[in-house]
Amino acid sequence: MTSRVTYAPQDFQKMCEQAERDHESRKLIILLDRVKKQIADRQSSSLSVDTPKPPAAISSDSGLTGLPRRLAPFER
Repeated sequence: MTSRVTYAPQDFQKMCEQAERDHESRKLIILLDRVKKQIADRQSSSLSVDTPKPPAAISSDSGLTGLPRRLAPFER
């Protein structure tokens, strides 16, 4: 018969909580690294591209594309 180490329920719960905190810490570190990289990418792209983009050509009927066809969309 082998003797197994059994943890008290409180100890097991503490271990689980610590594991959750460790996991959340790792996720937070990864997220912070992503944000830092995105900020660096934006800064480097804004420094390399100083010329403004030409405005898009506007057709005569494209000014109304964002408006609904009818004023009341639920009228019959």
